[in-house]
Amino acid sequence: MKVSVVGLRGIPDVLGGVETHCEELMPRIVANNPDIEIQVIGRRPFISGDFEYKGVAVTSVYAPVGKHSEAIVATFLSILKARGSGTDVLHIHAIGPALLTPLARMIGMRVLLTHHGEDFRRAKWNIFAKAALRLGESLGVRFANKVIAVSPSLRRKLQLRYAGSAGRIDYIPNGMSQLALTSQEDRAILKSFGLEKRGFFLVAARLVPEKGVDYLIEAHRLSGSDKPLVIAGASMHGSDYSEKLKKAAGPDVHFLGKVPRRKLASLYRNAALFILPSYHEGLPISALEALSLGASVLLSDIDANTDLGLPDRHYFPVGDCKALASKLESADFSDLDTSNWDGASVFDWDTIACTTAHSYRELG
Repeated sequence: MKVSVVGLRGIPDVLGGVETHCEELMPRIVANNPDIEIQVIGRRPFISGDFEYKGVAVTSVYAPVGKHSEAIVATFLSILKARGSGTDVLHIHAIGPALLTPLARMIGMRVLLTHHGEDFRRAKWNIFAKAALRLGESLGVRFANKVIAVSPSLRRKLQLRYAGSAGRIDYIPNGMSQLALTSQEDRAILKSFGLEKRGFFLVAARLVPEKGVDYLIEAHRLSGSDKPLVIAGASMHGSDYSEKLKKAAGPDVHFLGKVPRRKLASLYRNAALFILPSYHEGLPISALEALSLGASVLLSDIDANTDLGLPDRHYFPVGDCKALASKLESADFSDLDTSNWDGASVFDWDTIACTTAHSYRELG
């Protein structure tokens, strides 16, 4: 069986939650299922040429990078490329690319759609883009042979909105990546960033409005904490929002830009507190990575974050700057430690790969 994966910028080491999801998932599927051949079709210039990554064939198509048309143009070309290469199952990621689900069905491919979140709620999109994303969700859910939602709350919403398709909507989560390092590597990495163990707050997120980094910076200022706020993440193409964040930040806010995941592991494990103040998520991979390393964790109380099942003390009202500031005033965050969290088995990438492979076989 040949599966083509489309809708993402590419793998490996490409910024984005969908990209991290596919980088973790696809190699596991091919490693344990020799009857399944996977081709990831990404976008130039995020990747270029044809190569293999951990048993997964990776190729690319043209995309107008940075434009509103990037995803739809690349997905159109990817679908044609997938059909020409003899694809049995097309795996579309995200609701923007899902606009073309009817085309894929019309030219003879079975389609699996992974819905990573309600992207039409993101602040960066104008009214026309949001309408297109809502249409993408509708066409994707109605025309795909099977739909995967990455969180239980998202699955419930989809089943209510699309009652006629409810039986084809399953929940398969994102996973917890293993990012272990030695303590010696930890020390060297922290030193390179000028940080001390348990001496800083951490947020790992793209610099886009829905991540809530702006009000986190303000909450950090209001808290009066002597711990610096470390921001690991970058904007995709540069943006007015990211420039505003940097202008609003004081000297105790450190912007690290994109941090390789191996180094990010040290930041998760050694932060006094990992914070995710998002207004919108699918199922947050950065929070799962922090949990996998037993970090102290504080999250906004949106559905995707509460789906992780942490005790109430790990959440604060989304967008509430004063409530967040009061949380940051504490000198001791041991009550937010997650080293004994018992939810890890639900988010195991190997189990997720097995379940996804079963979905492929159902369609193949």
